[in-house]
Amino acid sequence: MSSFTTAWTASPQMPSEGFTPNWSRTGFWRQSLRQVVHLTAGGDRLRVRLSNVYGTSPLRVAGATVGRTTAGAAVEPGSVRRLSFGGAPEAVVPAHGQLLSDPAGLRVAAGESLTVTLHLDAVTGPATFHAQAFTTSHRGPGDLLADTDGTGFTESTESWYFLTAVETDAGRTDGIALFGDSLTDGFGSTPGADRRWSDALARRTGRPVLNAGIGGNLLLNDSAWYGEKGVRRLARDVLDQPGVDTLVVLLGVNDIGFSETDEQPTYHPAPVVEAAELIEGHRSLLRQARRRGLRVIGATLPPFGGSDHWGERAAKTRHELDEWIRGAGETGEYDAVVDFGRLLADPADPDRLRPSYDFGDHLHPNDEGFEVMAEAVAGVLR
Repeated sequence: MSSFTTAWTASPQMPSEGFTPNWSRTGFWRQSLRQVVHLTAGGDRLRVRLSNVYGTSPLRVAGATVGRTTAGAAVEPGSVRRLSFGGAPEAVVPAHGQLLSDPAGLRVAAGESLTVTLHLDAVTGPATFHAQAFTTSHRGPGDLLADTDGTGFTESTESWYFLTAVETDAGRTDGIALFGDSLTDGFGSTPGADRRWSDALARRTGRPVLNAGIGGNLLLNDSAWYGEKGVRRLARDVLDQPGVDTLVVLLGVNDIGFSETDEQPTYHPAPVVEAAELIEGHRSLLRQARRRGLRVIGATLPPFGGSDHWGERAAKTRHELDEWIRGAGETGEYDAVVDFGRLLADPADPDRLRPSYDFGDHLHPNDEGFEVMAEAVAGVLR
């Protein structure tokens, strides 16, 4: 019997306003929630992981299904499978807990999209969620588990709720986890097109790739909007996922950048951190990953000159951190280094993103920039 491998993941966050309107604070009641995810490993059976880690009361799931995605909220007729939990068609996820479904028989392929539908008949309260999905989720009134044409789903959002992983019986043990902030989460990529650099890396390598990015996340400090600090959440979001053998770390931009302006509306007051503190944070991640036997690749920070994260202090700290990461690759602290700082730089100004890679805010790459990042990591992995 094949072992299970994580084929998709999204790191959970506490309910918040986030960057765009979402349903996390109000939650759900007498509704069905339909969510689409992009798998990076295939198999004949799959199971889903639901998280209520930020819930203060038990989450009742009256029913759940999976099916092959066609378009929008529609699923392929005949592909819908009912999920069970400990043999039962319904489940309760404890407050602050998570729950893994029983395996369901549905053949899926790497690169295929899967639709997961939850019927939530009782008041959920505020919902554990992932703010920036860059793909559309849907909800509608009542029990829509068997709705294949999607017409019953009347509202949409670009967040995921309660759903944090899909595992398949691929038996793969060569998964790659990307750990970071919005640069990893996919901000700047085309919504609905699966153009994050995690998607591009999966296509280039043929290996399972887990995206453990959270927009706005910091390495050293928690945030009400942007998730638990990286040094704390690594175990839950990466190390506990089955099938992972390689970790890529790209984190520190927000620790540096949020403290650059007193007008930062989403993280204030922001602590000022020095490069030495960030280096210790990276070393904490390395120690945790080494204890699990993972290969760890460090990534230098892409240039962000001209963005609202940039200033004299940010420039100094970023250069010091990047130089340490490069050196850590030479000394063996990191098994390898991918130098996004140089790879994505504008030849005319190395502190800025190359214009053809710039999403437009001078901080986030666009689809082309993400492809370049994926190509570089694939080269290191060969």
